Amino acid sequence: MATYGKKAGDKVKTVMDEMKAGTLKSGGSGKAVTSRKQAIAIGLSEARKEGGKVPARKAPARKAAAKKAPAKKAAAKKAPAGKTSAATKTAARKAPARKAPAGKTAAKKAPAKRAPAKKAARKKAA
Repeated sequence: MATYGKKAGDKVKTVMDEMKAGTLKSGGSGKAVTSRKQAIAIGLSEARKEGGKVPARKAPARKAAAKKAPAKKAAAKKAPAGKTSAATKTAARKAPARKAPAGKTAAKKAPAKRAPAKKAARKKAA
């Protein structure tokens, strides 16, 4: 079963022809597109907008540096406990905690709490 429809193939072909002719422009900067991969991405994006059969965009790949971080932590745990300095212990304890902005959350919750009280007051008055 094909993952791309005929409209997607036709759109990519026309975009590639524009790129080879030098008339295909980038959406953000307006510069001429010279990369083959970028031209294909533009063609698939246009086919999606027109309702063609094109798979959804892939999520961006994670960086390799993020994968290396757990390996460093494992190496630090293997060191004997008596030889670590006091400065590194206190630095590890003092991790700043993130707090949500209090003003925004309180403003959103306040009207929801007052609404039932108004309804109760209306019922008593009637």
